[in-house]
Amino acid sequence: MNEEYLVSVKNLKKYFPINKGLFNKSVSNVKAVDDVSFDIKKGETLGLVGESGCGKTTCGRTLIKLYEPTSGEIIYNGQHLEKLSEKEMLTYRRKMQIIFQDPYASLDSRMTVGDIVGESIDIHKLMKGKERKERIEYLLNMVGLNTEHMNRYPHEFSGGQRQRIGIARSLAVEPEFIICDEPISALDVSIQAQVVNMLEDLQDSLGLTYLFIAHDLSMVKHISNRIGVMYLGNLVEIAESNELYTHPVHPYTTALLSAIPIPDPDEAAQRKRIVLEGDVPSPIDPPPGCRFRGRCRFVKEVCKEVTPSLKDIGGGHQVACHLVE
Repeated sequence: MNEEYLVSVKNLKKYFPINKGLFNKSVSNVKAVDDVSFDIKKGETLGLVGESGCGKTTCGRTLIKLYEPTSGEIIYNGQHLEKLSEKEMLTYRRKMQIIFQDPYASLDSRMTVGDIVGESIDIHKLMKGKERKERIEYLLNMVGLNTEHMNRYPHEFSGGQRQRIGIARSLAVEPEFIICDEPISALDVSIQAQVVNMLEDLQDSLGLTYLFIAHDLSMVKHISNRIGVMYLGNLVEIAESNELYTHPVHPYTTALLSAIPIPDPDEAAQRKRIVLEGDVPSPIDPPPGCRFRGRCRFVKEVCKEVTPSLKDIGGGHQVACHLVE
């Protein structure tokens, strides 16, 4: 593994079985993540975008083994995580953390903020007593909360404050890599900017590496060094952030970017919006060949038969499309 990469994912698959009948027999699978590969460099932010149901959240959760991978490789700093038992994973759970999408559902309503933030400190047996208390107070101050908030409960806070608690919890054990699973989608627009700016400041000060999963394409561009685009369990394009936004190649990426709102009404009126026809195929029985072919304006015969693989078209810009020779 290249030393500059902290995380490498190779041919990752995550299938969820569909069970039916008296004996709960598996009759099929939901192919949520199907043969996805990418690398994340130390200290960078890789954005992962795509419409709802494309598998980006499942990919993130499988990467840190909240879901057990069906197949593929997950390499963290040279170590193959897919081979480790739950007990062996405990060491790596300290290095890899996650910020969940829903800042209320992810916090235990029966626990105080101090206990929520300190829970991982207790699990990894890092510190006790006064030292533990001081660590929790430091973390709360780091994310813009007060020490007096330690003894309050999640329901006493706003959505933005609850997400800050979730971020403090993820930082408690001094991780190197954090998966941000749509951390701003449930927040007001004014609060979103605050949370994203805070994540960037924390990355600079602590040397963190992020996988940033989101729907908001403009926000992903702001925070990410590189961006990957997913469609129906596949990674269809990945490139440096500015390159992807200025020179998208895959028809799906082009359609996604055309939907980004433009604040200038004159410029917005001149831009042509690409509206995709048809429905997203079922992840239970995806079509052969390219999974996007049923909605693509440029579909060819080869698209119906051969599944395209990611090809480097220069500068690390990779595209999975038969339009690219």
